[in-house]
Amino acid sequence: MADLLVYRAEGEAVVHGGDLYGFTVTEWRLPATYPPFAAVLFVPTTWIPVPALKAAFLAGNALLLACLVALSARLAGRTAPLPVLCTATALALWLEPVFQTLLFGQINLAIACLVLWDLTRPPGARAKGLALGIAAGVKLTPAIFIAYLLLTARRKEASVATASFAGTALLGALFLPAATVDFWTRRLFETGRVGKAWIVDNQSLQGLIARVTGTEAPGLAWALPAAVLAATGLWLAARAHHAHRTDRTDRTHRVDGDSWGILLTAFTALLISPISWSHHWVWCVPLLAVLLAETRTALALAAAALFTARTMWLLPHEGDRDLRLPWWQQPCAAPYPLLGLALLAGTAVALRRHSRALPGTQPCVPSTPSAPPEPSVPSARSSSASTIR
Repeated sequence: MADLLVYRAEGEAVVHGGDLYGFTVTEWRLPATYPPFAAVLFVPTTWIPVPALKAAFLAGNALLLACLVALSARLAGRTAPLPVLCTATALALWLEPVFQTLLFGQINLAIACLVLWDLTRPPGARAKGLALGIAAGVKLTPAIFIAYLLLTARRKEASVATASFAGTALLGALFLPAATVDFWTRRLFETGRVGKAWIVDNQSLQGLIARVTGTEAPGLAWALPAAVLAATGLWLAARAHHAHRTDRTDRTHRVDGDSWGILLTAFTALLISPISWSHHWVWCVPLLAVLLAETRTALALAAAALFTARTMWLLPHEGDRDLRLPWWQQPCAAPYPLLGLALLAGTAVALRRHSRALPGTQPCVPSTPSAPPEPSVPSARSSSASTIR
């Protein structure tokens, strides 16, 4: 549980007034990389001995996994009875991102639960967006969901999330003013502090490009595609949110578009982040839940196999061998970003087919009640309006 030891060291830096971004711990010399607000939250980890802390984190992450399974079922429009919940949780332990999260003592499951709980609450729920802002204040990357809320015209929720995020920064500044200035003006931009971008542990777009090109720092070869991918991913997420997901001629249940919008936003964040360690991909749990809810069993089984195969760890990756992999090993070194890219491409194709199938509708703009339906496609227009409501 190396990461847990980093969290504890951050809490000690707050308690004893140490340099939050000046220490390293464990044999891998790991530094603090989260905002000062996260270090404040880690203070309780200093109150109990390390063995007890590890046991508490292990039990806590197991409970959080069950919570994530339940929230994933809610995202997919389902409920999870206790026997199903326990079985699904036990099976989810075999997913590589989940197993690694428990192994390292990470907080990925807590972040995913905060985001998913907030976004799956009913529209207009009190303080919706607050938990999302707190999650962004701990690990930054969830802030992309604020952009998703804005693109889907949920300005109130986006405002609450933004205010919550700003509040975490102010709270960090209140307790750690020097560390706050250091983080937001310097450490935030030192992505190399997190780790080497080219090792197989990094399952982001930058890691994929670095290994394919054999370059430790791909620079613009990564930055430009990442910028395009960010815009494309958010655009597809907004389109998926607005496009209705129910075909009245097909009795197969399909989840609503917001479920795919949330998933696409999450996978876009994982792809464009400079470093997305394999254990960051715990969003595979809600992905599998949505695929199963849509009765896409073959796709769900394929995704489950990919997230349990651990192909990146079967490759030679000692020293700098990650940079010298032959072409035929590259897919095995980057299974998660390739899946993420395939998910975005598949969604683009599906949305294009959906748009062609409904030529009289405008998926992103709800039709007004006073507008008369076009005689040629009355059922399509009424289906779209019903789903948007």
